[in-house]
Amino acid sequence: MSGAKVPVLIGVGEVRGSGTGTEPRSLVVEAARRALKGLDLPDGVDGISMTNTASWRHDDLASLLAQDLGVRPRHVFNAPVGGHWPTRLLDAAAQRIATGQSTVEVVAGCEAQASTTRAMKSGVDPVPDWGWSAAPGGPPAFDPDQLGSPAMQAAGLIAPSRVYPLYEAGLRNRRGLTVEQADRESAALYSALSTVAATNPVAWLPNPIDPATVLTVTDGNRMVCEPYRLSMNAMPFVDQAAALVLTDLDTARSLGVHDDRIVHIWGGAGAEDDPDVLTRPGFDRSRALAAALDATLAASGITTADLDVIDVYSCFPVVPKLVAEHLALPEGAVPSVTGGHSSFGGPLNSYSVHSLAAVYRRLSTGGTDDLALVHANGGYLTYQHCTVLSRNPGPRGFVGDPEPLRIAGTETPVAPMAGTTLTVEAATVEYGRSGAPQQAFLVARTESGARVAAQTEHGDAESAVALSVYSPGAPREVVGRRVRVDVRGSGAVAVAEL
Repeated sequence: MSGAKVPVLIGVGEVRGSGTGTEPRSLVVEAARRALKGLDLPDGVDGISMTNTASWRHDDLASLLAQDLGVRPRHVFNAPVGGHWPTRLLDAAAQRIATGQSTVEVVAGCEAQASTTRAMKSGVDPVPDWGWSAAPGGPPAFDPDQLGSPAMQAAGLIAPSRVYPLYEAGLRNRRGLTVEQADRESAALYSALSTVAATNPVAWLPNPIDPATVLTVTDGNRMVCEPYRLSMNAMPFVDQAAALVLTDLDTARSLGVHDDRIVHIWGGAGAEDDPDVLTRPGFDRSRALAAALDATLAASGITTADLDVIDVYSCFPVVPKLVAEHLALPEGAVPSVTGGHSSFGGPLNSYSVHSLAAVYRRLSTGGTDDLALVHANGGYLTYQHCTVLSRNPGPRGFVGDPEPLRIAGTETPVAPMAGTTLTVEAATVEYGRSGAPQQAFLVARTESGARVAAQTEHGDAESAVALSVYSPGAPREVVGRRVRVDVRGSGAVAVAEL
């Protein structure tokens, strides 16, 4: 990019609330002030980009942040739902800086789900009782179409806790691992992430836990959807915010920013899979994840071996497992300097703003680490965006592309038919708070190869047990097993092993 400016990060700020009533808006204002501390910006801020806030509704939070900071940006953007947006917003802001459209930009995100949950349970109205914003206020409403296609909704596949375990099952089967082996791998990874979180000053649960504790099912670590215990699920009930400040290298130096506060943004790439998971060719890999990683490395002219730091989205174990496999990371590698969604906290759409902040701190401390890749994920392994950061300028200049590659679906699912014999492609069983299996979710193939997706009736323990990897007896694989389904009047199915 001839004549392009060099985009850099020059400041980050993070806040961990107490869960006792601080509004998301207040959290992100404090995070942004910390990121801007010590910077004398005579021309103010040209752009503010906000990730989606799911814990409280605000009218145009990016403009509200600008108002609270006393700046008048030309560009404001409030992203829709998606955990991939932090890295995509970073690349978009860096692109505007590289092309001279902006000089200083802020990328930020915030959540206060711990406080909103506390309010709901205690009967508090955050507007009059805590002074929260009332325009419009309240928890965001979701259109059912945002949760999944009609076929996904009919099959009950409308929650991340139900869909990601399907990918765990598919990956485990493709790799030839037993259920016990895959579980031990997940437990070791999430134990290691907890150790990283223990060093992060804004982690929500900064207490290391050993693999046995991650793996052991207890009242406090219940099975959610097989094979994921609560400790393997993202922890969304947090109050956290983060902000990043970007500019160009010449401006950074004119502002007197010391070299050890400058981290170069090389840029990256993204990809989007079909939002309907039932149209994708399989549940054992992510085409979008592979495409985003490959495009990012190729654009930067680097390989995995060149990376000193890798920070990966970790809402569920299958995501870092897929990244580790695709990048051929060494066994036991811990792809995070943030701490993971279970221990650091999972502030929904803004987690990777914290990842970018953690990587910034890692690269700007004067150690030996020089080159980092940050991966972010949204939807049901649907939206992927990665970016590369370094203490040194990119040899190819800024190579980021905020616009994703889009990948079409290839399958056409069909409705289940009574008395059909199916081969399990992926399955999971959801447990109640009592600790008993209560419902199963199935993706399978007919004898002709057509894909079928269905859910059992809530409370049909017999069908749930037929698809469980844990009962009866020792853990066993269900992927590849043949089952018989019968359709109930509700549209749900009953399942029996053959």
